[in-house]
Amino acid sequence: MTGRIAVALMALLLIIYLALAGGRAVILLQSGGAIGIALAVALLILPLIGLWALAHELRFGLQSGRLVRVLEVAGDLPVTDVAPGTGRKALRAAADADFPRFQSAADAAPNDWRARFLLGLAYDASGDRRRARHAIRTAIALERAARPTVGADRG
Repeated sequence: MTGRIAVALMALLLIIYLALAGGRAVILLQSGGAIGIALAVALLILPLIGLWALAHELRFGLQSGRLVRVLEVAGDLPVTDVAPGTGRKALRAAADADFPRFQSAADAAPNDWRARFLLGLAYDASGDRRRARHAIRTAIALERAARPTVGADRG
């Protein structure tokens, strides 16, 4: 829940910033000077890039969360044998020990979104966020491609 509050707060702050920057950009555009126009363009473009990045991350979070729920309902989420309250190093060691199992499952079934998603979770637990995000994005794309298309059975 804390993550959702943080995301909502960031989105709200970005919207407030866009409104304030937009107002300043209009003032700078009205100045007519080259520097004022250049600053106005920067004031408009940079926040829009931030807005795009926020939307991109929100979409990733929603899509990956949906896949977690699908795996959770099916009982396919991995369970760690590490006791609650154990330190971060012990959790990381357990994740590193389990990693080869997820890697070999993903290698054996390269088009299985579940195997790719679990590999992404294993990468994340092992501390490799870049590969985790890549594997999860691949899983999202594979799951989307595996969905039946509406109207495909009509002939």
